[in-house]
This record gives sequence, structure tokens and C-alpha cells, in this order.
Amino acid sequence: MFKGSMVALVTPMNDDESVDFVRLEQLIEWHIASGTSAIVAVGTTGESATLDMAEHCEVIKFVVDKVAKRIPVIAGTGANSTSEAIELTSCAKKVGADACLLVTPYYNKPTQEGLFLHHKKIAEAVDIPQILYNVPGRTACDMQPETIGRLAKIKNIVGVKEATGDLSRVAKIRALVDADFDLYTGDDATAIEFILLGGQGGISVSANVAPKAVAEAYSAALAGNAELARQLDAPLMAMHQKLFVEANPIPVKWALVEMGLIGPAIRLPLTPLSKEYHEVVRGALLEAGVL
Repeated sequence: MFKGSMVALVTPMNDDESVDFVRLEQLIEWHIASGTSAIVAVGTTGESATLDMAEHCEVIKFVVDKVAKRIPVIAGTGANSTSEAIELTSCAKKVGADACLLVTPYYNKPTQEGLFLHHKKIAEAVDIPQILYNVPGRTACDMQPETIGRLAKIKNIVGVKEATGDLSRVAKIRALVDADFDLYTGDDATAIEFILLGGQGGISVSANVAPKAVAEAYSAALAGNAELARQLDAPLMAMHQKLFVEANPIPVKWALVEMGLIGPAIRLPLTPLSKEYHEVVRGALLEAGVL
């Protein structure tokens, strides 16, 4: 349903840690002008874990309203409580999101059967396109290709964001799903190779700071031009890696502050980027040509 560079958009905040809707609108317009294919609102990078339910829905509605159907909006609505995920997904549908992105339940370590039943129940409860999100490095929960294959048979589960960085999973998942089930990467460093292996695009952290460059590299990969895609991606590689020197979204929010695009606020338990990493991240941004 979606393809190309989909930004996992940060949630800018004021000094009092309330959502900075002025800056958020500016980011939305910048991404649309820069060729970003879709916006993911309130995903991991959008500090979904620290926004309360009301804020979560408010941000999704704001993004949907400001985008105004110019590009798709995918709402992050996953939770480690099935009932909470249903509530968030229902809210996203109500305010007009085009799809939802549902991270595997974190912390409580469900079985593969638990994962299947969790996502099945959400899909049956809310009739909106849903994208599975597998990121075991954050959730301590790894959805196996076989479970993805089972879930892909449910009509409104339309794709998976596979963020393990394991490129062998592209073929494993593709062999278990229909041709119209989409595969997206959540790992910037391996995104070009993921797309060249048959993925439809990526939900990117790096796109927050280099939206035009990431969109161009992904477009080349989608067109099958491997040489050009790798050439375009090469200056971004250090950035792909250094934006994770501390937990996402700490480095990417610091980068956007350096670029003058947002204020420095971030919610506890996250803290501003440690000083020891400032030059490391700044160097990667300079190499990428965004500073």
C-alpha cells in the first residue's frame, strides 16, 4: 500500500515538555516538500512511550489534518496491552489515519501464539490497514517469519516493518506471504539492500534529518538501480549508524536541534544527548551534508 521513504517523525516539544505543534507543522511541510513518501506519527521515534493516550490521539489528528491527504499518514498505535492498542488504533481510524503501525508487545514477552492472537484481535476490532512492527532490540520480543505469514492472511494486515537488520528475513518472509503483502525495513544502515532484495521501502529515523537524500536513495533502489542507490546512500552511512549512539530518539532530536528545526526538550526517562557524543553525531551530519 505504501512505498519509499516513510519518516518515523519526531515529536517536537516546548521547554515545558508539552507538544510543540508549531514546530511539528513546520516539520510536516518540510517533509512533504522534500519528497518523503509517508509520515509515521507517534512511533518509537515520536516518543510514543511517554505521550499519554490523549496526547497520542491529539498528535495523530494534528498530523492527519495538516497533511490533508497530500501523502499517507501512518499512526503508531502499538502497545503491550491488547485493549490499549485497540483503543489507540480506533482513535487513529476515527481521525482519518491511512494505516496503523503496531509494535510487538514489549516487556511482557508473549509467545508466538500470543503475538498472533494479539494482532488478530486488533485487526478484527478495527477495520483499518495495519502494519506489523518487529523490533526485538527494543521489545525483547521477536516475531518470527512464520507468525508474520499467519498474520498476513488477515485481510487488513497489509505489511510488516522488519527492524532486525537481518537481511535474510526478506526472503524468508516473502516466501510465506502473498505478493501484495508489503515489507518495510526499520534499519537505516541496511535499508538500501533490503529494498534491493524486494522490500517496498523503509520507515526511517535518518529521514528526519535528511529527508530529500533518503527519499532519493530509496527511489533509486525501488527502481532497481543498485549502483545509484548505494552511491546516494554512501554519504549517509555514518549518520545511519551514529543516530543510534544512544537510544533513539535521543541523537536524532539533538541533530534536529543542531539544525535549528526543533527545541531541545525530550521527556524523561530519555535525556539529551551526552556531551561525549556531540562531535560524533555532528561529524556524521556534516558528512551527510545536512549541517
